[in-house]
Amino acid sequence: MDKIKPLEGLTVLAVEQFIAGPYCTMLLADAGAEVIKVERPGVGDPRRTIGPYLTAKDGSTRISGGFLEYNRNKKSITINMQAPEGKEILKKLAAEADVLVENFRPGTMDKLGLGYAALSEINPRLIYAAVSGFGQLPTHEGPYSKWPAFDIVSEAMGGVMHMVGFEDRPPVTTLYGLADTYSGLVTALGIMMALAARERTGRGHFVDTSMYDAMLAMNERALATYALTGAVPVRGRETIQGPRGAFMASDGYVALNIPTDDMWARLVKVMGREDLIEDPKSKDGPARAANGEGYLRPIIEEWMSTRTKSQVVEAVLAAGVPAGPVQTADEIFACPHVAARKMLVEVDDPNLGPVKFARTPVRLSDTQEVPGRPAPALGQHTEEVLGRLGISADEVAALREKGVV
Repeated sequence: MDKIKPLEGLTVLAVEQFIAGPYCTMLLADAGAEVIKVERPGVGDPRRTIGPYLTAKDGSTRISGGFLEYNRNKKSITINMQAPEGKEILKKLAAEADVLVENFRPGTMDKLGLGYAALSEINPRLIYAAVSGFGQLPTHEGPYSKWPAFDIVSEAMGGVMHMVGFEDRPPVTTLYGLADTYSGLVTALGIMMALAARERTGRGHFVDTSMYDAMLAMNERALATYALTGAVPVRGRETIQGPRGAFMASDGYVALNIPTDDMWARLVKVMGREDLIEDPKSKDGPARAANGEGYLRPIIEEWMSTRTKSQVVEAVLAAGVPAGPVQTADEIFACPHVAARKMLVEVDDPNLGPVKFARTPVRLSDTQEVPGRPAPALGQHTEEVLGRLGISADEVAALREKGVV
């Protein structure tokens, strides 16, 4: 059976910047959609100027690595959407597109006359997906809907930051861009749901993603705990189960989570400490949670201290206790399982040569591997895409002279 590209034939307009929108459309592009990235003439996506900064193969050109991360497998066109001619070009593109994704400040596209209300009049089948800090579906607007936001803001307000770190220290952020990438993934899911609905109704949808909503949903355990018990969870202090965390072996850390009494019994038998099964300080989840740091951690780490990460993981896995080494980026690149899963996509960048990036995590049977086309140069595909609208090369040149493209 020939392998397919799941979203082949789908046309996506990516009116996007920074991370949330670009990550969403990269997922769609990896699955075979034609993603046309719309950028400002002469400037482009602000991430074209964000590091890490690299030197090209020619030894002199400075390359922004920040842009390469989220923009593989796309085409780039430049349009000045402030100009009347630019607005008309975008409307013509939207008339032929299946999906439009944007992550500008709420109201920006509406002020340009290019929001969902205007474009759905032109193309009723258009799925218009908007990622914002606090959501902008008219029926669900709140007091923060017009606020701008970066990922750290939604992490903070969604309660995620409150749960990361230690009780006696300030809250800390999680992964850089976590709220952006997770919101991009949620938006891609929303687009798939809207496409399925369009198959039945023939109508498009407005897909509204709030980064605040996304982080709130990710923080569901803390909210459920409060709803059920009235207690506000505190960072760095587990009250329900344990031990849970990263424990030091002779050459690094191993991650353990012990949610049940029977799993605890399996672990301590491996350690030769069956006495801990009936010990009042560790006989059940709440007791282990209360005594995790001062009492149980030293015991566990003493046993681990004479063993490497690999030896610890092998021993506890054999006993039926899930565990894994805490890996650094270089260890991930060298991981045989990552290689077997083909989770690093090699992109042959024209300026840098072969570079590997994290693959889209979704896999389907009988589908082609994610292609490794490099992130496009600014406006690289302007003439190609506009030519499909019947705009000649001479007309493109004239538009370029006026700063429209």
